[in-house]
Amino acid sequence: MKKKQQKQSKITGENRMPGDPYPEKIVETILRVDHAGEHGAIRIYEGQLAVLSGTKAEAPIREMMDQEQRHLDKFNQLIADRKVRPTALSPLWHVAGFMLGAGTAFLGPKAAMTCTQAVEEVIDEHYESQAKQLGDDENELRAVIEEFRMDELAHRDKAIEEGAEETPGHKTLSRAIKGGTKLAIWLSKKI
Repeated sequence: MKKKQQKQSKITGENRMPGDPYPEKIVETILRVDHAGEHGAIRIYEGQLAVLSGTKAEAPIREMMDQEQRHLDKFNQLIADRKVRPTALSPLWHVAGFMLGAGTAFLGPKAAMTCTQAVEEVIDEHYESQAKQLGDDENELRAVIEEFRMDELAHRDKAIEEGAEETPGHKTLSRAIKGGTKLAIWLSKKI
């Protein structure tokens, strides 16, 4: 007789080693950094719109910004419900996001799209990593992250469609933006 194989549920942090964060800390960090990231994304788009309003680039930027606002609203709710402290770096991301958006937009609409593509490629990996950290005890949060990850991938694809990869110096600009995005994620986890 075959033994019934039971599907074992994975619990957040179940393979924790000494010195690893507790499950509550994992979730807290995820909420803190994702909240900061969605705020930063909106500020990037606001900076881009400050320069590109009234151009052909305005419509796709506004559409992506509207989705980011929906994401931020959800993370605002989650950090309030779970009583998680936002990153202390929010004022810095408020300014830096706008400057990144405006700065890339000053280089032209395709450079603004390079910014979107680069940021979204980092966020794709970031959200994928977070979803893997969460167990079945955090199904709802994992579903939110996976849904938002699909939106971010659509933003990346839209940026490519809008000519991101045609930007002069695309690889260099993309690499710099990705490095800054990874640094912002790391700092927001810590502070």
